[in-house]
Amino acid sequence: MRTVTLSILLATLLSVAGCADMTPKQRNTAIGAGVGGVAGAALIGGPAATIGGAALGGVVGNVVTPERR
Repeated sequence: MRTVTLSILLATLLSVAGCADMTPKQRNTAIGAGVGGVAGAALIGGPAATIGGAALGGVVGNVVTPERR
């Protein structure tokens, strides 16, 4: 479980740091997925909770960010 959590956290950090030209919506989606994955792993545990948390976090990060016009 710890390996999965650390892997998701590392992937999130690399995706945010490596893409300076991301829109705010894309950035917040990636951050939400990372935070959701870590939270799912920490609170419930197991790969299904990690993936579910990442999916839910990504959706929340995407939905709460307003469109830029």
